[in-house]
Amino acid sequence: MKNRLPAEWEVQDGVLLAWPHEETDWAGILQEVEPVFVELVRQIALTEQVVLAVADKSYVDRKLRKADVEMQNVRMYRVASNDTWSRDFGPITIRQGDGSLRLLDFGFNGWGLKFAACHDNLITKRLSLLGAFGKVPVTVPGVVLEGGSIESDGAGTILTTAQCLLNENRNPHMSRLDVEELFRRLLGAEQILWLEHGYLAGDDTDSHIDTLARLCPEDTILYVKCDDPSDEHYPALTAMEKELREFRTRDGESWRLIPLPWPKAAFDSAGNRLPATYANFLIINDAVLVPTYRDPRDNEALHAVAAAFPGRRIVGIDCLPLIQQHGSLHCVTMQLPKGVLP
Repeated sequence: MKNRLPAEWEVQDGVLLAWPHEETDWAGILQEVEPVFVELVRQIALTEQVVLAVADKSYVDRKLRKADVEMQNVRMYRVASNDTWSRDFGPITIRQGDGSLRLLDFGFNGWGLKFAACHDNLITKRLSLLGAFGKVPVTVPGVVLEGGSIESDGAGTILTTAQCLLNENRNPHMSRLDVEELFRRLLGAEQILWLEHGYLAGDDTDSHIDTLARLCPEDTILYVKCDDPSDEHYPALTAMEKELREFRTRDGESWRLIPLPWPKAAFDSAGNRLPATYANFLIINDAVLVPTYRDPRDNEALHAVAAAFPGRRIVGIDCLPLIQQHGSLHCVTMQLPKGVLP
């Protein structure tokens, strides 16, 4: 029996987040971004546990209680952090052949040494030492890999992008074949789907898959579709759509493709384009939390996600403040499957 990387829509114990603070890049806009984190925690705590890495427990506690968060479902740990992108420094959980769980603590190098990551790279280890994950063992594979760079259907298929995983700023010693062998050995991959096209302007991650295309139940893929020929993204995302149409499931069937709308261009105060994407949603036990951007197409995006997740609540969360630092909702969270939390 081999390892298996659970799908995000499988039953979860909780979700990990790291709270923004004055020593992060959020320092100048904490008042704008903290309400996003409060609402995220509030929604998640309605149905499962929230594990928070924080700099100041009492401060965060006051913020959450003021918003009537279900505090019995919130666990806070004082852990140093450089930033808030838990998707990329948090543990990747695998279910081993005997049914037991193991946390993989891959290296995080600030998306190719673009940003400091000395504290973030230790968060999984420190949380484990503090008992956050009970007795679930942690393994350090010794290679760089971010959670936002891979998607799993829980049944052996991994979806990823060549631009990120084969970038020399991650694991320059590893070829495509090396990466595939790693995925087979550690994640139990039986099929690896590589996207060669697709990007978002303003994305620091070198095209993480969770900003472009997401695996969903019943052999479905939600993907970003640019329908504006005048937009710089149109050629690359049209090529990506063609690739998705050519992909086949392990049974040889076409994937069911559901396009996500293209929001209007958003810019920061310096005029740089920001990576607004509806693909950066988080699946939790009874809901899907979807980023919105105060955009006319927000409702269209919610309906598209609902088509892939019948029976789940679809909850929009204003993430316009989040993309000011070039990430969105999925980027600041990491799900913890059932059995991880004590």
